[in-house]
Amino acid sequence: MARRHTHKALALLPALALVVTATGCAEDISAGGDSQAGGEIKLVEEGKLTTCTHLPYAPFQFTEGDKTVGFDVELVDLVLPLVGAEEQVIFDTPFEGIQTGESFNAGSCDVAAAAMTINPERQAVMDFSDGYFDADQALLVKKGSGITDLEKLRGKKLGVQQGTTGEEYAETNKAQYGYEVIQFEDLALEQTAVKTGQVDAGINDNAVHFEFLKANPDTEVTAEFDTGDEYGIAVKKGNGALLGKVNEAVAKAKSDGTYDKLYEKWFGRKPASK
Repeated sequence: MARRHTHKALALLPALALVVTATGCAEDISAGGDSQAGGEIKLVEEGKLTTCTHLPYAPFQFTEGDKTVGFDVELVDLVLPLVGAEEQVIFDTPFEGIQTGESFNAGSCDVAAAAMTINPERQAVMDFSDGYFDADQALLVKKGSGITDLEKLRGKKLGVQQGTTGEEYAETNKAQYGYEVIQFEDLALEQTAVKTGQVDAGINDNAVHFEFLKANPDTEVTAEFDTGDEYGIAVKKGNGALLGKVNEAVAKAKSDGTYDKLYEKWFGRKPASK
């Protein structure tokens, strides 16, 4: 199994300071004649593939002991042999910097894998792989709260994770349903706020809320919203050589059964067939 190290960024500004040093030590690797993109692959650090993400977001990426593990982490591991890398380095940084493209502009990472939904705003500032996971939004509440939909949140507080599609959905429907939106920097803070009663409900991707229920039986998911989210692995805008290798790895995993095995490992079921 590939080795992984986690670097943590507590704020975006320290990441921006890496621009000069990161670009200075980039390594050129032949793209190997990939039919999807020519040119060379440049890595932030020689022999390593650096992945920007925001922890925790179980079961996609989270800390277990002294390691970062999860579905996204193992999926990116499959890219390593295609780009001549021996290990994946996890760079933990605020999600806002990832989804605005600033982490790429700062030279902080080669790819971003953060259960990140592909949408036009993000596509304008970074390039995405083919979609690798389908998701919808879900409503997390304390068990027995009686909050079964957005209408029941009128006059109450709805927690969101900053910069996510869940926040976008909450803001879009706020005027209609009359709730107050409360922002949290990460998923753990949002879910804890629901559990402790700081907010009346929290909206986020359905897979992460269902994962939370396993260790928190005093909470429940009472509604799901068909938003048709699709996750992609991102690279810096214009980095077609690396994007081609990411797509190659994902396509191979889906064709040889590796993807199904990883999905069942982390979600306890096989992916729905399309």
